[in-house]
Amino acid sequence: MTGVNLNNVIKKYGETQVIHGVDLQIEDGEFCVFVGPSGCGKSTLLRMIAGLEETTGGSMSIGDRDVTDMDPSQRGVAMVFQTYALYPHMTVEENMGFGLKMNGVPKAIVKEKVGKASDILKLDDYLKRKPKALSGGQRQRVAIGRAIVRGPEVFLFDEPLSNLDAELRVEMRVEIARLHNEIGATMIYVTHDQVEAMTMADKIVVLRAGRIEQVGAPLELYRNPDNKFVAGFIGSPSMNFLECSVEGTNVNHPAFSNPKPSLVEFAQGTTAVTMGVRPEHLNIVEGDNLTVELTEALGGVSYAYLRANDGTRLIVEERGDERSKQGDKVNVEFVPSRALMFDAQTEERMR
Repeated sequence: MTGVNLNNVIKKYGETQVIHGVDLQIEDGEFCVFVGPSGCGKSTLLRMIAGLEETTGGSMSIGDRDVTDMDPSQRGVAMVFQTYALYPHMTVEENMGFGLKMNGVPKAIVKEKVGKASDILKLDDYLKRKPKALSGGQRQRVAIGRAIVRGPEVFLFDEPLSNLDAELRVEMRVEIARLHNEIGATMIYVTHDQVEAMTMADKIVVLRAGRIEQVGAPLELYRNPDNKFVAGFIGSPSMNFLECSVEGTNVNHPAFSNPKPSLVEFAQGTTAVTMGVRPEHLNIVEGDNLTVELTEALGGVSYAYLRANDGTRLIVEERGDERSKQGDKVNVEFVPSRALMFDAQTEERMR
């Protein structure tokens, strides 16, 4: 297995540039997730690695091979798409081995490789079935098995769980993570779902408008985002943001009963900042600065949706037996070390 390296990669469609000088190194055996909102360029970047989109500028390598202008069939990659793209008239076994058969691989070797992939994916009982007799999760496992059979150096996944229901998505997340641990291959996975990114990735690449905003381990991005965009995109429910005025080293907002201390030393002349604090780092206390508009009780945890007197909305995570109710008047408190400060103009993190 081997890693992937992108060096100042650019993609243009005519005069429109959609990927802007991406530099990225994905290590051998790493599970790397591209995440970002729709239109950020994550699928385009994946297709460029696969060779399905031409690279306008820069270079890319897989291992020690420059694959920038190489044909997709020679790159040593296998791609799993959002749609299963299975042949309906073929059995599971035939679907998984079709690529090898077309390349003239002997039947005995095809059977052996299909058998190994089937064992890994727990498909032995379904080899003689056709796709119409399979569930959505089983069909996706067949599509993944077809990729395994090819023995690629790098696996590419383009939102492979988007067509599955919630329960199957969770099941398949576990299956793909287990597969990665078992075969140790380099995997690049595209999703718009940051929960998938957080639970599966060794490394997350956060993209916006064709540029990398930040790269890091899931908890690193969660705890230490570089800017407001990453802070708001990573985490569910998302981070709360409050537009605060600055009073010396304190910040103030209508949701607070009094100015709150900040651990950031503000530059002289700073009068306003954006404060970010996650739902689990806010506590509801007595007061009347906010109104509870809605509570979502999810069993062990609840989320209270609050509205401040100035219209600002906050989400607070609550646990334990005593939880807020719709219509309650409350205040919120937080530990200053848990609050992040962002420049109100540039949205960059203030440290």
